[in-house]
Amino acid sequence: MDGRVQTWERAWRDALYGQEGFYRLHAPASHFATSAQGVPGGGEVLAQAVVALARRHGCTRLVDVGCGRGEFLRHVRDLDPALRLTGVDVVPAPPDLDVHEWLVAPGGGSLPHDLHDLEDTLVLAHEWLDVVPCPVATRDGQGVWRTVRVDHRGRETAGPPLVGADLGWARTWLPEEVERAEIGRTRDLAFADLVSRVRSGVVLAVDYGHTLTDRPRHGTLTGFRGGREVPAVPDGSCDLTAHVAVDSLGAGTPRGGTDACRLLLQREALIDLLPDPPPAAPVPHELARLEPAAYLAALARRGALAALTARGGPGDFWWVVALVRPDA
Repeated sequence: MDGRVQTWERAWRDALYGQEGFYRLHAPASHFATSAQGVPGGGEVLAQAVVALARRHGCTRLVDVGCGRGEFLRHVRDLDPALRLTGVDVVPAPPDLDVHEWLVAPGGGSLPHDLHDLEDTLVLAHEWLDVVPCPVATRDGQGVWRTVRVDHRGRETAGPPLVGADLGWARTWLPEEVERAEIGRTRDLAFADLVSRVRSGVVLAVDYGHTLTDRPRHGTLTGFRGGREVPAVPDGSCDLTAHVAVDSLGAGTPRGGTDACRLLLQREALIDLLPDPPPAAPVPHELARLEPAAYLAALARRGALAALTARGGPGDFWWVVALVRPDA
């Protein structure tokens, strides 16, 4: 990394996906936990929900975009060996991973050329969009949106005014009280590209995000390293992530408009897809006497489900669901 001052979008892309970028040298699971990995029992619970969604819509294939080292795919394989599994990430597949196909992506919002014409497929993008780099902008004293530039140490300066499509996105999706923001147009385009590669099935993006009614006033760009949040420094030493404007994603899909996507919170999705009683419901104590092992397993599962549906935690994650039908 040199001392150049560049746009956050460019610096972000280089820091994560460049030749020595963070994601090319580090396994994500080594630095942060997600619903798919890192929460005890969480991966199995999430896999059951995703498999249930695939079955509901007649999908026989699962594509996991931004799948790390295939941790979630292992859970799905154990749960439903009949599903055809494809992993997509910026590194080669781990040698011990049992999947049908693995595609290496260029990084960011760019997808492999071979990922196309998917039929009866559920495409999962779990915490993928939050690491699709995008411009960062701030309002100046006159209320003009300006691009934020940054050097490799994280030192920022205000750049030229936003123009064109990025300015249009800011005017459409950012309320007046917002002073700094990540311009989500690159995420909209990435999601639209993903949807366009499916002929029939479901595209599911799961991520932490916000809508027009609760946009953060000062943006959300931050870093993670070694399990801890750290300052956002684009030197390749940490993950760089920002929440997703989930309500803008549908505007760029091939069918257009936010009605093309259904938005729901993860807690709502899991309650809908899984047969479990509410996470707060107690495990019957009588089971401890009759079947101690089953009782302990039920406690562990209830704990995992509670973690994945918790308010202020993973339960607040957004599920963006786009259904793609053959006649669409």
